[in-house]
Amino acid sequence: MIIEFLKAVLFGIVEGITEWLPVSSTGHLILLNEFVNLKVSPEFQSMFDVVIQLGAIIAVIVLFFHKLNPFSPKKSPEKKRATWDLWFKVLVAIIPSGILGVLFDDWMDAHLHNGIVVSLALIAYGVAFIYVERLHEGTTPRIGKVWHIDYRTALLIGAFQCLSLIPGTSRSGSTILGAIILGVGRGAASEFSFFMAIPTMVGASGIKMLKFILSGVPITGTEVGVLIIGMVVSFLVSMVAIRGLMSYVRKHSFSAFGVYRIILGAIVLVYFLFR
Repeated sequence: MIIEFLKAVLFGIVEGITEWLPVSSTGHLILLNEFVNLKVSPEFQSMFDVVIQLGAIIAVIVLFFHKLNPFSPKKSPEKKRATWDLWFKVLVAIIPSGILGVLFDDWMDAHLHNGIVVSLALIAYGVAFIYVERLHEGTTPRIGKVWHIDYRTALLIGAFQCLSLIPGTSRSGSTILGAIILGVGRGAASEFSFFMAIPTMVGASGIKMLKFILSGVPITGTEVGVLIIGMVVSFLVSMVAIRGLMSYVRKHSFSAFGVYRIILGAIVLVYFLFR
């Protein structure tokens, strides 16, 4: 049991770091499963890989609580309206991926959750990040603050999030990359991506938990402990990772993450082709 809990700590650390960096948390968890196997049922594992992200989502709510809270007594009526407007834009943005996720979740689990797909997605979007950053080098973004993102831009960013349904793409990576292409500054793109994660991952976790319950597979005490530990660790690590990323994007581009993705993707591709 202790060994499984230690494994859960490792999964929580990986989730907490990679959920917010544009390197694909799902892809990293799939790869981690290749080398560190939890002694749980396949149904629980499928649910765990998604629900563990709730811990990371709570970190966003804690860190941005004031900005996201439309009921704050410290906000003027105008700022409260702006906060509600931001939430509506977030909800508009998650519509495309929400529809596709519900329709194709089982198919993607069966056909795309493997090392080859992850490695190719890591490489492809690594190249894309480097190319887009060089293309926009020295240019002034059209939208500098998250409040200035309009509904059309929000919906288009949401369309880019659909790409993240492919493991290895990265939800934050696809939305941030899409936002930059649309003329949104890195800081605003990162914040909007974080905010989109709240309803997106709550919805995805709800679907996975419902499927697990409907499967009729009993959950063990060890599995409950693994889930709780994984979520708590991902929350704590996310608190650090989010602060670090926001500090990083103020001074640097995302090109370094592109290089990381290409190197990791190449290593993973070789491993799965020749293992």
